[in-house]
Amino acid sequence: MLLRDLVETSGVVAATRSRKAKVAAIAERLAEAEIDELPVVTAYLGGTILQRRTGVGWRGLSSLPEPVTEPSVTALEVHQALDRLAELAGAGSQELRASGVRDLFARMTADEQRWLRGVITGNVRQGALDALVQEAIAAAWGLKLTAVRRAAMLAGGTVPIVVAAMTGGEEALAEIGLEVGRPVLPMLASTAPDVAAAIAKAGGSPGTPVAVDTKLDGIRIQVHRRGAEIVVATRSLDDITARLPEVVDVVRSLPGGDLVLDGEAIAMDDSGRPRPFQETASRTAMGAGVAITPYFFDVLHADGRDLLDASGTERLEVLDTLVPEDHRVPRLVTDDPVAADAFAQDALARGHEGVVVKSLSIGYAAGRRGSGWVKVKPVHTLDLVVLAVEWGNGRRQGWLSNIHLGARNPDGTFTMLGKTFKGMTDEMLAWQTERFTELALDPATIRDNYVVPLRPEQVVEIAFDGLQRSSRYPGGLALRFARVVRYRDDKSVDEADTIETVQSLASR
Repeated sequence: MLLRDLVETSGVVAATRSRKAKVAAIAERLAEAEIDELPVVTAYLGGTILQRRTGVGWRGLSSLPEPVTEPSVTALEVHQALDRLAELAGAGSQELRASGVRDLFARMTADEQRWLRGVITGNVRQGALDALVQEAIAAAWGLKLTAVRRAAMLAGGTVPIVVAAMTGGEEALAEIGLEVGRPVLPMLASTAPDVAAAIAKAGGSPGTPVAVDTKLDGIRIQVHRRGAEIVVATRSLDDITARLPEVVDVVRSLPGGDLVLDGEAIAMDDSGRPRPFQETASRTAMGAGVAITPYFFDVLHADGRDLLDASGTERLEVLDTLVPEDHRVPRLVTDDPVAADAFAQDALARGHEGVVVKSLSIGYAAGRRGSGWVKVKPVHTLDLVVLAVEWGNGRRQGWLSNIHLGARNPDGTFTMLGKTFKGMTDEMLAWQTERFTELALDPATIRDNYVVPLRPEQVVEIAFDGLQRSSRYPGGLALRFARVVRYRDDKSVDEADTIETVQSLASR
């Protein structure tokens, strides 16, 4: 299949708001694919590539060769070329990678170049999320969507099950089950503004208790034990076993046979409080640094028995018999909103993120985000100053998008705390493109640079989940999960929050 065909489908999907039309367009293209190219086609239709890393970023794609006028490159050829780029390492790899990028993009039309650059940099805004691709798989081959979703959850993604869906239908999909040693997509939590709302959303009421788990600010882990072999996987299913030997040791010491546990890995200080998230993230990424402690909150398999369909009550009973309390996430089971809120406040006081309220009557919905698990954590806001802005890509092509955020210093300068494009509507993007064009330090060259420095005159209200240590920014702090709430035209720069305010919040 030509890459051109997938680019055209991506354009159709991006151009409509109709979910039905999106699914139909993806399904039509899937049905045309050959078996050997189907995994690649599936990934590309979802706006992703199969390589975890290619070594190619925005800078490497900022200057592309002249495009061709007639399409000729296939999706498989692109995938194979990206595989070769991903394998490059060592002396001379940077030059070889740049040459490989030029050779690949020189074979593409302008639309193909633009689309692939967006996919590689994660900036395709076509609205074709994985859930839509699953719906399209069901539509393409006349399958029940529930069968497709369950198989994808248990296989760790949609791409691994698409060939089975095409060649064997629902019968082949039904054969895909939980396999100890193969990570599955984790169950996810929705959100609520407070504990009482979370209890109601999770189905709790007088006489119907819920579990209230402490929400640790660590790295989500799923641990599989099959015989003597132990695998530790991240939320994105990356294997980090070699980096966390202390987690391996804990799980190896647990009683019983084969086992699949869900939990968090986190660095704690001597007083039992969580260390800064950055230290946990650095350790789990690099395999060296502070000690990591695992805390588990669910069990998916134990001693030859799959527990995905067991109730929350039953799974917690099994968990409590296998995992000692010092390696279980602190938990309260209650039907009392007052007690649940007190538990949440205590969790915050001990330095944790908040709580997750969980129904005790449902099974483990791998890969899904629903009302069975509901997280509650405080949201912070700051009024910051926009210091610079970046040109957007994909659906945001032609708009000034990603904003650089700064807190005010006593001497009138600013300390950068991060950047974000989250929370921006189309109307906001249009407004800020006009506004930041006016604020550009050098309006004559505004189109020549990816990052556009601005006069520090615009205040923006930013919501964020927390602060972390950062060596990237001069203040040593960075915002976590920052998103735009609104632009504050009613506030002058002198009224923006100071770096002292930010540092005080971080210390708390």
